[in-house]
Amino acid sequence: MVVEEQLRRYFRLQNAPKDAAEMAARYRELDVFGVVFSIDSETALGDAPDTNDYVASIVRAYPQQFIGFASIDPWKGKAAVAELVRSVRDLGLRGLKLHPIQQAFFPDDRRFYPIYEKCVELGVPVLFHSGFAAAGAGMPGGAGLKLKYSRPIPHIDDVAADFPGLTAIMAHPAWPWIDEQIAVGLHKPNVYIDLSGWAPRYIPEALIREANGRLRDKVLFGSDYPYLPPDRWLKEFAALQIKEEVRPKVLLENARKVLKL
Repeated sequence: MVVEEQLRRYFRLQNAPKDAAEMAARYRELDVFGVVFSIDSETALGDAPDTNDYVASIVRAYPQQFIGFASIDPWKGKAAVAELVRSVRDLGLRGLKLHPIQQAFFPDDRRFYPIYEKCVELGVPVLFHSGFAAAGAGMPGGAGLKLKYSRPIPHIDDVAADFPGLTAIMAHPAWPWIDEQIAVGLHKPNVYIDLSGWAPRYIPEALIREANGRLRDKVLFGSDYPYLPPDRWLKEFAALQIKEEVRPKVLLENARKVLKL
């Protein structure tokens, strides 16, 4: 809970939803379809996550507004893989969320390759946090969280190369490694980028330029609710110099392909 409390301060969070029903109502009002998940960083931080069962219960209650991704603690080995299988096959979750910084692991460490092997077998994408993390920002020592785990090259690039059948999504503009993120997105057909976690006016220009051009089929909308509400994100995105034929790709069409909607 220490990280959660710090994130609320960092983003100056106000008017957070009191429950899933309020969140779904807001998404319905905005005509936005969302992906919900938790982060299991129990080994690294001692924080118990919201369970995959809870995430699945939200999706069952509001299927017109949400799909769910599973979270597993990669350090739990075979138990983590088993939980991934259960979450997809029994709970109906549609992908896997991993946060290398909060979970303190390098994605390309071969000890974790059985996770990706199972994702390929199950046909689900992996969403990797990439770049800077708001979690721990401003706390002494960054709360012990280390940014090195989320660098696109070599960590995500190696995974994409070793698992060409795996769909990988780099969550967030991967500052300060934007050029590396762009390079991986251009080089690996199985790697995509979402724009969540950054208010659009702050997204590095290089990534916006590539989203308008060579990466137009590889970039996905995302907000980072409740810290960055989708209505604010969409309002700022509307003000960016994005080609009209590219906007629907970023906002919906690319996600339809990646998430098999």
